[in-house]
Amino acid sequence: MEMIPSVTIIGAGVAGLCVARALTDRGAEVTLIDREADLGIHACSWWAGGMLAPFCEGESAEEPVVRLGQEAAPWWQAKTDAVINNGSLVVSLARDKNDLKRFSRRTEQFEEVSSTQVQALEPDLGNRFQKGLYFSSEAHLAPRRALAELRATLLADGVTFIQEDADLDAYAQKGITIDCRGYQARDSMNDLRGVKGEMLVLSCPDVTLHRPIRLLHPRVPLYIVPRGDGIFMLGATMIEGVAGQHVTARALLELLSAAYALNPIFGEAEILEIGVDSRPAFPDNLPRIRRSGNLLRVNGLYRHGFLLAPAVARMVCEHVFDQTQPELMDEIAA
Repeated sequence: MEMIPSVTIIGAGVAGLCVARALTDRGAEVTLIDREADLGIHACSWWAGGMLAPFCEGESAEEPVVRLGQEAAPWWQAKTDAVINNGSLVVSLARDKNDLKRFSRRTEQFEEVSSTQVQALEPDLGNRFQKGLYFSSEAHLAPRRALAELRATLLADGVTFIQEDADLDAYAQKGITIDCRGYQARDSMNDLRGVKGEMLVLSCPDVTLHRPIRLLHPRVPLYIVPRGDGIFMLGATMIEGVAGQHVTARALLELLSAAYALNPIFGEAEILEIGVDSRPAFPDNLPRIRRSGNLLRVNGLYRHGFLLAPAVARMVCEHVFDQTQPELMDEIAA
C-alpha cells in the first residue's frame, strides 16, 4: 500500500501552487505557507505575461524549455478555465526583417504568413507588416485568473494555507519541505541571480488582438498579450541585476514606442499598472530541483514560470512518491 506523504511547501507563487496541485492529485497531505495572505503584486508570477509558447521560446532558450514547455498548455487547460488556444504571432518592421529571419532559423512548428495573412489573423495590425511567423499550436492564459483558480481548487481539496514567514529548517526537521520561494531563496542558493523585468498593463478598447504578438526589435523585443475587454499586458525588459521598486524611464519609453509601432492607437491607451520584479535564474537560465535531507529546493524558472511549472511540479511529485531522480535535479544529499 502506497504511503501518503505529508508535505509542506514554502512559497505560494506559480511554482508552489503547481507543486501543491501535483502532490495533492497523488494523494499527499499538503500545507502551503507564504509570507502574504493572498495573491498580489509581491509575487513575481503576478506580473507574468502568461504565454504558453514553448516553440517561440526556442529562439533564445535551451532545448529543455521547448520540450518540457509543451506540457504546459494541456496542464493549465485541465486545471483552470484561463487558457486561450489562439496561437502566437511574431512580426517585425521592414527595417528589422533580418531579425525575423533569424527567429525563424532558431524556432520550429510555425507557418510563415504574408501581409494579407497577418491582417486576416489580426485585422487591427493593418498592413504594417510584410511577413510574420504564426505558431498555431501555442496558447496563452490569464495568469492572475489561473493562480486564483488553482488556489481555490486546492483549498476545496483540503490543502491548508498558512500565512507566516516560515523557518525552512524547522519544517524540514518535521518532514518533507519544499522551498518554492523564488528570488527570496537567494539567501541559501548562492548561484541564484535576479533578472529584472519591467512591464505595463494598458487599457485600449479601440484595439482588438486575438493572441500574443511578439514584435522583434534590436533593443527591446516586445510582447503584448490580450487580456480581454481592451486590456493588454505589455512587456518585458530583461536586465541583469536586482529589480528596484520602480520602472525606469527608458523601459517605459521603449515599451510604449514598440506598442505604438504595432498600432498607433496604442498612443491613446491608458496605463493601468506598471510592474517590476526580479525573475529568479541560474547561470544557464534553467530550473533546478535540489535536495538535502527532507528539504527540496525548486527554483530558477526565470521567465518561464507558467510554461515550466507544470513539468517541474510533475518531476517533484514523481521524486516524492516514486523516488525517481528528476531530469532537473543536480544535487542530492543525504
